[in-house]
Amino acid sequence: MTTGTASDMTSGAARDATPEVRELRRFNRFYTNLIGALDYGRHLYTPFTLTEARVLYEVAHHERVDAADLRASLSLDAGYLSRLLGKFEDRELITRGKSEQDPRRQRITLTDGGREAAGLLEERSQDAAGSLLEQLPDEDRARLVDSMRTIRALLGEGAAHPVENRAAAGVTLRTSRPGDLGWMVERNAALYAAEYGFDLSYEALVARIIAEYAEAFDPRWDRTWIAELDGRRAGSVMCVRDERPGVARLRLLLVEPDARGHGVGRQLVDACVEFAREAGYGEMVLWTNSVLGAARRIYQRAGFELVAESAHRSFGQDLVGQDWRMVL
Repeated sequence: MTTGTASDMTSGAARDATPEVRELRRFNRFYTNLIGALDYGRHLYTPFTLTEARVLYEVAHHERVDAADLRASLSLDAGYLSRLLGKFEDRELITRGKSEQDPRRQRITLTDGGREAAGLLEERSQDAAGSLLEQLPDEDRARLVDSMRTIRALLGEGAAHPVENRAAAGVTLRTSRPGDLGWMVERNAALYAAEYGFDLSYEALVARIIAEYAEAFDPRWDRTWIAELDGRRAGSVMCVRDERPGVARLRLLLVEPDARGHGVGRQLVDACVEFAREAGYGEMVLWTNSVLGAARRIYQRAGFELVAESAHRSFGQDLVGQDWRMVL
């Protein structure tokens, strides 16, 4: 039996890689080099490494951050993170104490000096990113931003960053106003076509759901919420009467790609469940598809249980439909 050298095996693996894998790796190398050009320690003229800056950013942008959250969201070794936090503590940038929610966890809080340092990093980082974008014509800049939103959405940014799943400042919920229902049809159709390849029949379904809701609306039993992030529409959900008495149905949960990771979906689902309980429903149900991983995680965390699933062909795709239920 002939055994190849390490270089032979590496070359063989590279030859066997699919075009998609090679393209992803090329993009990764390109983007890593680009980030290197914006390195926090050199280009931004700060005393922090890129990892240190990321930790400061997370602590500064979330009201409650535990060391375990940081380790999970940034994929850091526990020992390395502990040493890094110790360095921050020595420089009086943070304080550490027991978490109010769980005494076994370590709560991280910025000091005044830490907030000043994080603010300086944020200012210089924005300036650097702005300078990079200014080199592009308006049309190309818009294409670039849309492409980055798509990458984040498809690779599941919200699911990959537990710290960012906490509700961010600036997220508010309100009930629907004239024009919101039309917006829901348009955004559902556009996003599901872009992200999952759903065809025109999905837009038709959403339009029927919205029309039936508007025609039979009863404020005692039905409600729609619009989430706004920094003053713009960022998501939506509906609570409607099911065919069975005493059962509420959650429908059309939507979160805009650039609003994911801010707790928008969780807040929308929580509002829906709370309303159903106050209205006197005995249970809440919903139907979704297994491909919608981020939404399913939100439902599961809210307390829904998967009760049935079956394969089907809809919206131009082969899908697995799922029924979820929660006793209120």
